[in-house]
Amino acid sequence: MNPILSEILTYLIVFAVGGGLCAIAQLLIIKTKLTPARILVIFLILGVVLEAVGVYKPINEFCQAGISVPIVGFGAALTRGAIEYAKQIGPLGALGGGLIRTSLGIGTAMIMSYLVTLIFSPRSK
Repeated sequence: MNPILSEILTYLIVFAVGGGLCAIAQLLIIKTKLTPARILVIFLILGVVLEAVGVYKPINEFCQAGISVPIVGFGAALTRGAIEYAKQIGPLGALGGGLIRTSLGIGTAMIMSYLVTLIFSPRSK
């Protein structure tokens, strides 16, 4: 396949999957009494379950950033870290492995959010 068409197809898949997850979340907000926080937890647990049963990796290989960037990917990364460190260290590794695996992303989000508050000086209403 033409490399340019392959890239375009990849972007379309990522956009469709990520957009589909957002559409599902929006439908849950509109059609149910679920709060956005509860929907966030549902998606996080979905990532945990997909990783725990071993189907997240093949889905991620096809969907790429469409599934790994949203909170589903964060849940899968927490689970992957817990499983990996539980095998290496034992039960204590299961408790800290998820945080070790995701600490770079969490730290980056904290620093960037702080920098944004310095630049834009947000205020409460």
